[in-house]
Amino acid sequence: MTGTHTPSIYPTLLYRDAKAAIAQLTKAFGFTRAALYESQDGTVLHAELAYGNGRVMIGSKGRVGVFAEAMRESGPVGVYVVVEDTDAHFRKAEKSGVEILMPPTDQEYGSRDYMARDLEGNVWSFGTYVPAG
Repeated sequence: MTGTHTPSIYPTLLYRDAKAAIAQLTKAFGFTRAALYESQDGTVLHAELAYGNGRVMIGSKGRVGVFAEAMRESGPVGVYVVVEDTDAHFRKAEKSGVEILMPPTDQEYGSRDYMARDLEGNVWSFGTYVPAG
């Protein structure tokens, strides 16, 4: 078991253009690049992007291996990220030209969320909802 500040779940997304995805996720959504491993030809083998104490792992589609094969035909996924200020985060994403699916909206369960789609169709939700732990 990991410590309380270390994530124990890491969503993993594969992109046709992982470098463009990393650029968009860092610029528009405020992730920071925590790790980047590339092959000699510049293919992103593995990257980690951090936000708060959470991380997502990013890789390139079209590689070989069990995981790459299992994910070969994977479609878009949805990831929820807890942010401190939904509206400020939204303004940054919108200014960066991200496709907004839902503007900041107050939810019945007490959260304020917005949704956006990245360059390859994955849906990113950002808001103040923190699951009870």
